[in-house]
Amino acid sequence: MSIFTPTNQIRLTNVAVVRMKKGGKRYEIACYKNKVMSWRSGAEKDLDEVLQTHSVFMNVSKGQVAKKEDLVKAFGTEDQTDICKQILSKGELQVSEKERSTQLEQMFRDIATIVADKCVNPETKRPYTVNLIERAMKDIHYSVKATKSTKQQALDVIKQLKETMQIERAHMRLRFILPAKDGKRLKEKLKPLIKHVESEDFDQELEIV
Repeated sequence: MSIFTPTNQIRLTNVAVVRMKKGGKRYEIACYKNKVMSWRSGAEKDLDEVLQTHSVFMNVSKGQVAKKEDLVKAFGTEDQTDICKQILSKGELQVSEKERSTQLEQMFRDIATIVADKCVNPETKRPYTVNLIERAMKDIHYSVKATKSTKQQALDVIKQLKETMQIERAHMRLRFILPAKDGKRLKEKLKPLIKHVESEDFDQELEIV
């Protein structure tokens, strides 16, 4: 889709519109397709890679830019970059039904992959397959939320799956190497965070696994 904005003569191509209603009016921003979800998941940090222009519109397709007074009234600021971030984080991504379905399917699989990577069966201490987690998510009728990151949703899924199956977060093996003079003091601070100590060696330094 190509959109022509007569106000500034910029031709916006490959547009994904994110929309938010605030103060009784609709505000839109023009983003690059496939970048909105990357921003929300934290994979994309560069705002310029997400936004086509740091402008807030009333209507992107018609090139109608929002008035400053309306923005201040609705968002409490006229900083368009800050407002773009707000809309990007909380607004509704405008996509076709087919695109939305594909996007939600991909997010469903991404969530299942994160859960499978982070969890194990507490009895066998072995990880579950992604396919098994997907089936379990379908069994509890988990509904993907397009506005929440896959990482956030994976944590929600783990909580819900605990009610229907044997699953727990996999423990991480860490090696701490602490300076001898501070070893004892730091060890006491670390104790509440440690599930199990595999080995402890105190020579020139304190090494705890």
